[in-house]
Amino acid sequence: MKHHLTGFFDRIIQDQNLNPTHISLYLSLFQFWNTNNFQNPISITRDEVMQISKIASKATYHKCMRELNEKGFLRYEPSFNPYKGSSVYLIDFSASEPINKRKSSSRKF
Repeated sequence: MKHHLTGFFDRIIQDQNLNPTHISLYLSLFQFWNTNNFQNPISITRDEVMQISKIASKATYHKCMRELNEKGFLRYEPSFNPYKGSSVYLIDFSASEPINKRKSSSRKF
């Protein structure tokens, strides 16, 4: 899934409205997807995702989740049931062409 994260970062570079909170939330969801063997959907609880992503405000969590959904990074299906987790489908970016083709660099990160 190395290529997936590359595709994700290519997409966020293009969107000036995304901030570190969106990235943190997405990477937390990516970890859930990883532990689910990259199978959709993943079942999440708001409290657990907020804890992992270090988001303290429910309003911020819902705003970022809604915006990631609207921008096509994922599909969010809230359950509205405190005993049942919400479903999230992560979009596979590994097959997409890079948006920004970067010149090779001798710098290593």
